[in-house]
Amino acid sequence: MAGPTGYEPLNTLKPVAEGIWLIDGPAISFMGLPFSTRATVVRLENGDLWVHSPTQLTDSLREELEAVGPVAHLIAPNWIHYAHVAEWQAAFPKAVFWAAPGVAERAAKKGLNLPESRDLQAERAERPWAGQIRQMIVQGSKLHREAVFLHKASKTLILTDLIEAFETEKLPVWMRPIVWIAGIDDSDGKMPPDMRWSFKDKAALAGDVETMIGWAPERVILAHGRWYERNGVAELERAFRRVLKDHRWDRLVQHAKDKHAKHSDK
Repeated sequence: MAGPTGYEPLNTLKPVAEGIWLIDGPAISFMGLPFSTRATVVRLENGDLWVHSPTQLTDSLREELEAVGPVAHLIAPNWIHYAHVAEWQAAFPKAVFWAAPGVAERAAKKGLNLPESRDLQAERAERPWAGQIRQMIVQGSKLHREAVFLHKASKTLILTDLIEAFETEKLPVWMRPIVWIAGIDDSDGKMPPDMRWSFKDKAALAGDVETMIGWAPERVILAHGRWYERNGVAELERAFRRVLKDHRWDRLVQHAKDKHAKHSDK
């Protein structure tokens, strides 16, 4: 879906910190809505480039990337972020394509032929970036299995759709009420309601959010809307406050029960 996104210039590397850039791409149509897109590029210690959620690839962007390092890894972090992988794979045939659960199946249903992929591990980083990028597939939903990453050197957490924070002034006027009703405008960016409803195991979700908080990110990059340049931990606590509150309360109650049972046995 053509048109400005409010994040111009598009299709160019934008420095985030040492060894990490983002790329604001053009809007893509999702459920009839123009979603702004964003990729993240990390330069690994050996000079290889790791590209999260590739956006549209242009000739000028390709030249920029080649000046920084060889593109070696293409990441499809969840089942709805793979649209431009094939064009990147064609441009960089030596790159390895890594996919989260559900990517191949959904692409096939959409009639798209993706390159052969390797599965992202659920609880540990892949060998090419182990020790440099933390990795986890967030649990709790059978539908939305999103891989999240932390670039350790810059303390940057890289999410995709687990938080969306649309800046309404950058949206078409007709889209603004939809974003407000969904509660994913930038005033209080969070998980979209349809995705949240898919997480039946809230305890598993909360546990993985607490793991991300424990990684102590300074910044959080999102695929859609404003990303958080500072106060990363506070933004996670805010965005997931409901599920964290319930989880922490349940844990306190269970602790009290265990303590009572222990004293009763004496």
